[in-house]
Amino acid sequence: MATSPALSATEIATPRLRLRAAHDADRAGLIELQTDPRVRSHLGGPRPRSAVEQYFDARGVAHVTDKPGSFVIADRTTDDLLGMLLIHRRPLDLPGHVTEEGGELELTYVLRRAAWGRGLAFEAATAALRAAASELPDQPVLIVTQTANTRSLALAARLGFRPVGTFEAYEAEQTLAVAGLHTFQV
Repeated sequence: MATSPALSATEIATPRLRLRAAHDADRAGLIELQTDPRVRSHLGGPRPRSAVEQYFDARGVAHVTDKPGSFVIADRTTDDLLGMLLIHRRPLDLPGHVTEEGGELELTYVLRRAAWGRGLAFEAATAALRAAASELPDQPVLIVTQTANTRSLALAARLGFRPVGTFEAYEAEQTLAVAGLHTFQV
């Protein structure tokens, strides 16, 4: 799996959203995603604002979507940043794999608090998984989230992921859930 191709789509549209590359106007929203204590409660806590600002000063905003499968989740009408979505290969050095060789696709996402509770994570994740299913061979897709993150686990179940195990990482129990990429084909 580690040498399998990545998602090549650079933009994905849904009725309410546009998954796209980051641009300079996203800076404030990206900083908010990294520094908001509630958004980061299951992601290791908020990062210091000065460190996040220094990161963007040094690397630029566009850097966050340089890697294939990295998207800003933007409102389709206003183009305002609502969150981030990644569909990447899970690094081999991290725990939480379902194949011996590792490197499975992993879906991750985070939304600004103002975007919570409107079904936007489901809409963005479904669109990204459908795009991946249309261009990549069938394979397992993972979601890893803190077991305490009941909202994320509920979304994973709604998407069709099934829990297959737990493990300790980042000083918290993590749940590993899996789905077959073929289940997202339209």
